[in-house]
Amino acid sequence: MTTLEIMRAAKAASSAIAGANEEQKNRALFEMASALEKNSQTILEANKEDVNNAKGKISDVMLDRLLLTEERISAMAQGIRNVCLLPDPVGTVLESRTHKNGMEIKKISVPLGVIAIIYESRPNVTSDAAALAIKSGNACILRCGKEAHMSAKAITDAMREGLKKAGLPENTVMLIEDVSRESANELMRGVGLVDLLIPRGGKGLISACVQNALVPCIETGTGICHIYVDEYADTEKALSIIENAKKSRPSVCNAAEVCLVNKKLLPEFLPQLEKRLQSGEHPVQLRADEESLKYMKNAEKAGENDFDTEFLDYIMAVKSVESVFEAAEHISLHSTHHSDAIITENAENSEIFTKLVDSAAVYVNASTRFTDGGEFGLGCEMGISTQKLHARGPMGLKELCTYKYIISGNGQIR
Repeated sequence: MTTLEIMRAAKAASSAIAGANEEQKNRALFEMASALEKNSQTILEANKEDVNNAKGKISDVMLDRLLLTEERISAMAQGIRNVCLLPDPVGTVLESRTHKNGMEIKKISVPLGVIAIIYESRPNVTSDAAALAIKSGNACILRCGKEAHMSAKAITDAMREGLKKAGLPENTVMLIEDVSRESANELMRGVGLVDLLIPRGGKGLISACVQNALVPCIETGTGICHIYVDEYADTEKALSIIENAKKSRPSVCNAAEVCLVNKKLLPEFLPQLEKRLQSGEHPVQLRADEESLKYMKNAEKAGENDFDTEFLDYIMAVKSVESVFEAAEHISLHSTHHSDAIITENAENSEIFTKLVDSAAVYVNASTRFTDGGEFGLGCEMGISTQKLHARGPMGLKELCTYKYIISGNGQIR
């Protein structure tokens, strides 16, 4: 099918899923999860082909994002089941009032309609996006990068099998067949067919969508995440948090990219930080400002763009700052407003930081790696919005709904 045909088919299917009740949607999700597990071997074979084709073309950390295993497929299936346990957002009465003439006015949560998501090389996004779309009563169009297309097709085929078994239209979930740039452009121009476009990926993809989309678009994902080590920090706590935020999975958007350190701590803290981050199987390359370089043996001088780069790799920029105010000022100039953290035992400084840092998630004494729909109790996520309208932070079921007013009268006229 062409991209236009897919958009039209999803639009046609959107009425059926919008009208499905919670029991029908949950049954569909359970059948989709079971179909993923039943077809795991087919999915793994498709993924193996994707990984083999991508070797030498993308970094090792990006290969890890692309790779599927039995355990990861099981986790994807469990993620779908977790969405079943969440309350259905559709039909929730958000507000109600009675007009002076007796009319009842209710503000009701309703599905958006057709949600299109453009993403790169993470196959699990395929199932997460579909599960959230269905539970929130939306049809879903998936457009993945060419590196993951075979994996995404096998996953989508399995989920469509589950939808059919549950008695809902297969076209509720559709995968774009064309992986050229033109298919992404068609989604951006799909006025009347696409109700919301969500890009998940690198800066280039997100910028292209935000700048060129004629349909509503949510800016997501790019994460230049900071950790500020305050003069009142518990240094062992800080080392542990930074190691987790940088090294546990550097290829994801909630991984820390920049460490800001209060100047009073430089002589004591930076040698420990260097030792901690450069030990183990994957040493972190540190790129530091001139003041910080004095206290580290193996760091490189930070380049012009290093404090504005989402590395998604074992690389971290390090900078010294005078105070919590300077840290917040640096973050306001260089952050992508995703996730930023302060490590401190000083309540006043933590309050200053959380007030001044204008990001979707602001942490005190915790790793930025927690910015995730599952960790926030949303089941899974459609993406992490770094804008302020219509959604901010991890996007779960409620963020995939809009609302309408329903007014009940008895012959009233104005």
